[in-house]
Amino acid sequence: MIIQRPLYLRKLISRRHNGMIKIVTGVRRCGKSFLLSTLYAGWLREQGVENDHIITINLEDRRNRKLRDPDALLDYIDSKLTDDAVHYIMIDEIQHVSEFEDVLNSYLNMPNADVYVTGSNARFLSKDVITTFRGRGDEIKLYPLSFGEVFPYMDLQKDRALNTYMLFGGMPQVVQKSSEEEKNEYLKGLFTHTYIKDIKERYSIKNIEMLDELLNILASDIGTLTNPTKLTNTFESVKHTKVNRMTLTSYLEYICDSFLVEKASRYDVKGKRYIDSPYKYYFTDCGLRNALLNFRQTEPSHLMENVIYNELRVRGFNVDVGVVPVQLRKEDGSRERKQFEVDFVCNMGSRRYYIQSAYRMPDEEKMKQEEASLRNIDDSFKKIIIVGEDTPVLRNEAGITTIGIYDFLLNENSLDL
Repeated sequence: MIIQRPLYLRKLISRRHNGMIKIVTGVRRCGKSFLLSTLYAGWLREQGVENDHIITINLEDRRNRKLRDPDALLDYIDSKLTDDAVHYIMIDEIQHVSEFEDVLNSYLNMPNADVYVTGSNARFLSKDVITTFRGRGDEIKLYPLSFGEVFPYMDLQKDRALNTYMLFGGMPQVVQKSSEEEKNEYLKGLFTHTYIKDIKERYSIKNIEMLDELLNILASDIGTLTNPTKLTNTFESVKHTKVNRMTLTSYLEYICDSFLVEKASRYDVKGKRYIDSPYKYYFTDCGLRNALLNFRQTEPSHLMENVIYNELRVRGFNVDVGVVPVQLRKEDGSRERKQFEVDFVCNMGSRRYYIQSAYRMPDEEKMKQEEASLRNIDDSFKKIIIVGEDTPVLRNEAGITTIGIYDFLLNENSLDL
């Protein structure tokens, strides 16, 4: 089964011949190699590019081990540049090459070379791409499969399909497996033998137990405001373990840099400023999160919030957690300061949306609760409540739009309905 990834394919196509090194990053096993070597290379062939002008090199293949030497790799690529027509150079897992920066920079100014690389572990595991190729690298961040990408292949009704997706996530190999047992074992193995191993080797981490516990706490508290101080207190009160706050802060950075987890900062909507802490953390893939917890704590409200966050990131939005400070008049005439929370403040260029995630909104009281923060925002940007059921798009007198989770996930233009 081949699942097309049109969003990312369009990103690659739009960056073709832009004179920069295209760097596809993302959590390991999310499909970076497949995107380049199968989908994009296939599109190039459809445009008439000859096979000998598409140079694919998988450096994880032992048969290509000699090409991990930078000079050998240079010589090999040079031998494939047979004429002045553009050659598309695709190198998988470039971090296996020492001095790979020099190798890639050698082709930056060559008119017949268009360079694409992937990388996910060791030196290339995180934001090194930003510092190494500053001004010369064009990063494309790849996420696991979204619900919209996998739903056409699931052969399930929408509600069962979404429940399955929220439980097992969208890692490509998981979607291909038929039984829940296979999915479960694959995800657990991926965490233990790939992600933890990569972080441990990259940062020479000795306290693996602390790293494991930190991941467990983050997984248990998705969508909950926290910071290093709160997490340190959790270790002491719940785990009965004293931890160094600076070490814990470093571990948080390592986890985020590995693309396993993303941090959403708090934004004061009325004051138009960021608040230093606390933050919210969301897992890049719900299946990985659930496997980490042995598929306990699978509350649909929390998982739906995580899925919505990921979908917004896939669509290219910067996503923050909103804070709306208000003054309320009490019955005795005095005023009371209160803070309402907006689940997501989404920005892309001049566009902004305020979004609430509400798994169920069964009565007027719950509706008022979800609308409270949105009604106290006095700008003209769109305000949306996403509910966890199939419901028609509704808009009330305050201009607040309510849409169902299926419309949101399955329509890339759903925020403008």
